[in-house]
Amino acid sequence: MNIFEYDDIAQSRAQSGDAYLQFLNEGSLSLGLYVLPAGSTDDQTPHAEDEVYYVVSGRAVVDVAGERRPVRPGSMIFVAKNVDHRFLDIEDDLSLLVFFAPEHQR
Repeated sequence: MNIFEYDDIAQSRAQSGDAYLQFLNEGSLSLGLYVLPAGSTDDQTPHAEDEVYYVVSGRAVVDVAGERRPVRPGSMIFVAKNVDHRFLDIEDDLSLLVFFAPEHQR
């Protein structure tokens, strides 16, 4: 069993100087913290895995394949693999938990 404390992860991410910190990778699932300051630009590109974002704090607009919606704390966003997406109009520092799942093998 692994237990993570958000404050510890947020501190580690801040100390790293990177916007994204992966803190769990079990092969079938990975989890990271992605932070974008207010007014910043999200320049990510599509990923090879399905993912879910959970907005911990902040406000912004998410654009997924050209469809735009506002997000706030508590919002959950599913993005299918290889789909263009990014966060725009970041009003308040945006803190996101990001869950990645690899392609299911049949």
